[in-house]
Amino acid sequence: MKDALLAKIQDGSAVVAVVGLGYVGLPLARHFIDAGHHVIGVDTAADRVAMLLRGECPLGHLPGDWVAPAVASGHFAPTTDFGMLADADAVVICVPTPLTAHREPDLSHVRAAAEAAARSLRPGQLVVLESTTWPGTTEEVLLPLLLARGLEVGSGFFLAFSPEREDPGNRAYSLGDIPKVVGGVTDACTEAAAALYGRVCARVVPVSRPAAAELAKLLENVFRSVNIALVNELKMLCDRMGLDVWEIIDAAATKPFGFMPFYPGPGLGGHCIPIDPFYLTWKAREYGFSTRFIELSGEINTSMPHYVVTRVMEALNDRGKTLRNARVLVLGAAYKADVNDLRESPALRLMELLREKGAVVRYNDPHVPRLDHGPVSLESTPLSAEELAASDCVLVATAHAAYDPDFIVQYASLVVDTRNMTRHVTRHRDRIVRA
Repeated sequence: MKDALLAKIQDGSAVVAVVGLGYVGLPLARHFIDAGHHVIGVDTAADRVAMLLRGECPLGHLPGDWVAPAVASGHFAPTTDFGMLADADAVVICVPTPLTAHREPDLSHVRAAAEAAARSLRPGQLVVLESTTWPGTTEEVLLPLLLARGLEVGSGFFLAFSPEREDPGNRAYSLGDIPKVVGGVTDACTEAAAALYGRVCARVVPVSRPAAAELAKLLENVFRSVNIALVNELKMLCDRMGLDVWEIIDAAATKPFGFMPFYPGPGLGGHCIPIDPFYLTWKAREYGFSTRFIELSGEINTSMPHYVVTRVMEALNDRGKTLRNARVLVLGAAYKADVNDLRESPALRLMELLREKGAVVRYNDPHVPRLDHGPVSLESTPLSAEELAASDCVLVATAHAAYDPDFIVQYASLVVDTRNMTRHVTRHRDRIVRA
């Protein structure tokens, strides 16, 4: 079984199914198509599948010129039919792993995808989970579902975990440039998964088992969460001490060893850093272990929108105004620059808090024309001189490249900048407040 699968992978005839056509799955599908594979793309969102079938790309940061030719040639088959997984030689699961309302792991999407893969499992298939999750998920959740089909893992079918390392909007590193960690249930599983990713990645890094790969991914995100919390806390201290945290970080970063710069912000966004560390804290409790650093970093990062709103209130008060009934223009709704990704965006929380305190909130984002998020339902307002001048406060939540800091500061009476976007502005510095 293994040799036949490896042969198909190596000659490019292996059919790859990608379950979940979002920020992880769709770029992965594209890379397999570019490598010459036929790709089946399965997603529960009928509108997303319909867009792809029309040759349109639903991800704003990803070029879409490849979609129509891939669909027309038959190399890419987007569908909502999970039964199509039976036609694949390799099934890669790239579905969301959110938290419940009680901040506990929600594996409903993973379980549903795994159950669909199990129903379609046939001898010789490779199944890989890419969704970030707690250590043990692949062997404790997926493996029993697949074993129930009567095949033996490592010979009848192959199962591995390989964490996604996608960074939407990052132009310096594409999927093919980033080493791919792979951990199989058996050595044969690792070999099969490594061969598959070897088709699209320059380097594959095998580890001893799926749980090691799962924890490696969580470590990457915990590392960022803890260090971002550190500089967020330092920012609050610097504000009290009358110091510029950005200047201090830049000075420290001149040290050529032993230091890596992280930068403060209005809170954490995206799927990974605000959510994934809690998967590890949840699993650690099973072993009677308290992950204090992780939990503290989560508390600090989650509190940042409240801190920013307080800074807005103080800045308005210094100008003889109150936040209630103040006209606040929020720049940027996406969680990071130059993408249309709203997942866990701190800008959304900022808008909620500002509205709760009576502010009249408007927003501009060139990548997000409309917001429908809980109580926030708005359309992006044009970023004109008139709009800036009419605002009591312009709050920079996301520093999109399209924004001209000099233009913004020229016409705005107050700019509260959470991203250091205005650092090079020389005129009207008295209008700028760092937050």
